[in-house]
Amino acid sequence: MSPLRKPAETSAPLAEDIGERWSPRALDETAEVSWDQLRSLLEAARWAASFGNTQPARYLVGRRGDPTYQRILGALTERNQSWAHRAGALLVAIMVTRNEKGEIQYAEYGLGLAGQNLVLQAVHEGLVAHQMAGFDPEAVRRDFAVPPEAVPRVAIAVGTQAEPEVLGAERDVARERSPRKRLPLAEFAFTGTWGKPAWDPS
Repeated sequence: MSPLRKPAETSAPLAEDIGERWSPRALDETAEVSWDQLRSLLEAARWAASFGNTQPARYLVGRRGDPTYQRILGALTERNQSWAHRAGALLVAIMVTRNEKGEIQYAEYGLGLAGQNLVLQAVHEGLVAHQMAGFDPEAVRRDFAVPPEAVPRVAIAVGTQAEPEVLGAERDVARERSPRKRLPLAEFAFTGTWGKPAWDPS
């Protein structure tokens, strides 16, 4: 089975992992994500840039079948559980907001940078990653004894892509197959004044 590709349509060449990255929900429930693969993903996240090297990102990590995975899955919304249970691994990205020096500035930005490194490394490993806002942060906080200065921000399903039809519902299959879309560069990057495209849109 060849994975469903949705390469980015760009006006300039991109690194392959960036151009190929997207967020499938159709995952192979028989494929494993190894600890070695997860180590690579988390090393990529660990080496992300952060303000003043404050490194605000932390991760809870579970592989299919272990107790951490089951608790993360239980914290997801019912809608996300309906497809994420096929993932080989489930993670929760957590933002540390304070350290011994006080409040960490730009902590959320730092967590975002770490997350982007993680998902791009997943592409490099031949995996896919789907980040989710649909989960219960308080359940994660309670079930994993997360301290007050740490904030669960996003859940991440990691796995191997499957055919969209595993999603079952026609609407979900169509959504999985639909083209990726982004704003045109002319609406994204400006020069001189707000709204003036930095590049000729033609």
